[in-house]
Amino acid sequence: MNIVNIRLLSQQLAAPQFNTPRDVVDWFGFMQAQEKSMLPWAVTMRMRRPSVEAYRKAYDDGQIIRTHLFRCTWQLTTAQDLRWMQQLSADGSRRAARGYLKQTGGSISEDEERRANDLIAAVLQGRGSVTGKELKTLLAERGLTDDAHTMSVYLRFAEYDGVICSGKFHPNQNTYALLEERVPAQPAVTRDEALALLARKYFRSHAPATLDDFVWWTGLTKTDCLAGISSIKDELIEERYRGVTYFLHNDSRTRGCRSQVILLPSFDEYLIGYKSRHHALADEHRHHAHTGNGIFYPVILDGGHVVGNWHPKSRNTIFFDPSAVSDTSAAWIRFDRTFK
Repeated sequence: MNIVNIRLLSQQLAAPQFNTPRDVVDWFGFMQAQEKSMLPWAVTMRMRRPSVEAYRKAYDDGQIIRTHLFRCTWQLTTAQDLRWMQQLSADGSRRAARGYLKQTGGSISEDEERRANDLIAAVLQGRGSVTGKELKTLLAERGLTDDAHTMSVYLRFAEYDGVICSGKFHPNQNTYALLEERVPAQPAVTRDEALALLARKYFRSHAPATLDDFVWWTGLTKTDCLAGISSIKDELIEERYRGVTYFLHNDSRTRGCRSQVILLPSFDEYLIGYKSRHHALADEHRHHAHTGNGIFYPVILDGGHVVGNWHPKSRNTIFFDPSAVSDTSAAWIRFDRTFK
């Protein structure tokens, strides 16, 4: 089993199958979305015809939504999947956020959380999309002011509670809008159904992957992840490789991958989507790809293996044509190092 080649296909980095940003994100379920400026690259490089304008339109139209979901961190998902993912991830994310706040010496009671949610909903009513800076100014006018750590948790709680989500695309700032105005209501999904949906989306987009990989990606309990896997067991294929059990989905492609050089953006699913990254990343180069506290750098792939680092020459670069390294790309790319 050639794990690297199959993952390149599953992750749509080789022979991509989709034409729209919404379809790419739907395939994954959710995509890591820490680095806002790199996110258009992460999505559009997985399209048959990369287009940042298509990404902007999907974002502006609310087809794709950036918000805090699993592991108490930023992710990108579709409007159709957002609500059931919020319900599945909210309790764990809220506990993590309270732990983060406690470390900074702050606290938010349940009454304070409800009051903040009510104020946030009131100031956003009918305003459409506002930037984070504008929202904080509006809240301050209503008496909700606090330090930056506490304010960020107020906003996260409002996301977990289904009050707000991302607004329209802004190149430099986070934007916010009322969820009920931004995302149409969707049919109710039970917890068991949500776990099955999540398992299906993960293993079709990340195969081959292990149970431990799935637990890492979701931040859910091992029991929940086993339940999700069990509910779609007829769709999964188990393969043993060097003593470890990997799962492939019935939709997994195993052929059609050609060797190529790929520039991966920071926090890309190809690395962050797995607990163990040793198939693509040699241990001696691990510190070049990510830090111990979870900061992932842009990397160069050759044949699916990490072989170096790159950065855009300008922090304001908008990526219009995600493709393999070329002479024209050198105008805006800075190659930091290569390992071979």
